[in-house]
Amino acid sequence: MKRFTLLLLLAITPLAGLTAADPLSAPRDAGVMRFNLDWNVAGGLPEKALIVSLQGLANRTSPRLYVVHPPEFQWEITGPLFEFYQRKHHVNFAEIKTADEALGLFKQHAKGYVVWDPKIGATMNVAFTVAGLEDAVVVTEALIPLVERHGLRKIDDLRGRYEGQKDDQIYGDAYSRYWARCNKDKIMLMGGHAGAVRMPAMADWGVRERMFFHDLSANPAHPAELALNRRLLRELNPGGFVFGWHSYAKDTEEQYTTLLSMYGLKMEGLHNLPNLSFNCQFGFTPGFRFTNNHRVPRDAKLVAEQKVYLAFVQSDSIGIGVWTKPGRGKLPFGWQVTMNWTKFSPAALEYFHESATPNDYFIGGLSGPGYMYPNAIPAERFTALMKEANEMMEVLDERVMEIMDNSAADGNVGNADLTKETVDRYYAAFPNVIGFINGYGPARTRDLRDTRPMISYDYYIDPRRPRAEVAADLNELIALNAKRPYFLLIHVRESNDVNSLVEVTRQLEGPVEIVPLDVFLKLAASNQTYTTRYQDPTEPKHFSGYPPE
Repeated sequence: MKRFTLLLLLAITPLAGLTAADPLSAPRDAGVMRFNLDWNVAGGLPEKALIVSLQGLANRTSPRLYVVHPPEFQWEITGPLFEFYQRKHHVNFAEIKTADEALGLFKQHAKGYVVWDPKIGATMNVAFTVAGLEDAVVVTEALIPLVERHGLRKIDDLRGRYEGQKDDQIYGDAYSRYWARCNKDKIMLMGGHAGAVRMPAMADWGVRERMFFHDLSANPAHPAELALNRRLLRELNPGGFVFGWHSYAKDTEEQYTTLLSMYGLKMEGLHNLPNLSFNCQFGFTPGFRFTNNHRVPRDAKLVAEQKVYLAFVQSDSIGIGVWTKPGRGKLPFGWQVTMNWTKFSPAALEYFHESATPNDYFIGGLSGPGYMYPNAIPAERFTALMKEANEMMEVLDERVMEIMDNSAADGNVGNADLTKETVDRYYAAFPNVIGFINGYGPARTRDLRDTRPMISYDYYIDPRRPRAEVAADLNELIALNAKRPYFLLIHVRESNDVNSLVEVTRQLEGPVEIVPLDVFLKLAASNQTYTTRYQDPTEPKHFSGYPPE
């Protein structure tokens, strides 16, 4: 009970002046809850929604509540990062077993509660918006007795308000009621899982930052939702953030990323990225400085031999990949870093750098200071956005920028190439990088300017594809691209097992050398056996078909 007493004292008297830039050297007390994988609307979701809304309120002024998810959760690092906070930031965590215990400790940070209706999914997002603006926790009808036992009063009740209404009508009403008071630098796209399972693990961040929550469609097949969606994006401040993720039930990643890029906004997701309200309040530890595993000096000049050079890159954010799984370090790997974590999760970036092997190499992306499609970014917004990306890459000691544009593609089908205008802008905006890589699935954009190449992926490794077939595919590419040297850039999809990739490399035919990404780019600069190519101007630029405003 002594630790809980200390925790309660901290909850009542937060330390003053704490910001994300402040190194925490003195021991701190915080609570930790452990979630299971039950996010069913008819099961564990209502209590989890209550807890994450309470977490956002409790963490408003000091880091008080952290959530650890099972290793099978998409963001696999909550456990390792929990240990990192204990070890490097001296956080003393007290286990909190139930929502009842959590309310007992942190109820003073809430002024009341707002009720949502599980039968009408959009009401949960409206409730989260209310929670941030009114300092409320979100509850279903079944949880009202619990919060009232802790003295919380009803602030709003959404039951019955939106019966029979479509999502554009519900969010249109929420816009009228709440938008004027919401944060205009950030908005929460709380989509992702839909229907019987919802996974709003990022809601703590939206509540803490008083964001407007929604899951409006970016699909032109839903014109009313799209119109309101565009209005929200248009009214955000320039360079603002869209946190969360698109609705799996309404539109596609390509449609939504194209849409937000058209407004020069930055995506930071997913909808289930947890603990940002806690993570944002920890800076780097005293004396820490990023040092990347560069294998060659920035001005090195290498000479490619008559062989196949192969490089692996994992670009789905290191927090949802295979970082904690066995095998990492056996092959040279490039890892795309979510650069904005320098602002929102500095400790997470320090954890990754601390635990990196000599074969782990960090690169910037994706496309800029957030996930964006550069072909869709307005020219007048491009320079300022990429200046921001440059600054973060300097902090992270990164020399390679990764670009992805699927605004004219659908998943791995379609045109993933960059226009010449886009390529020109990247070369002008990033004078200090040693090169660029492009694509997700295979793409065809390639260039070489002032010893700095731009190479697109030639192959995408789906984790479900049998390893023997992956090896056969790569051998076929090697045979088809007979001119040497051949620079074979491979995108490794998240959750691919590194040990299995080692087995693939043992089956490759011909003179093949697996090299770190910076070495790969330096070699590609020495002998341009690839064709300079951009997106064909006659091809469609936007697969999603958005009409101009």
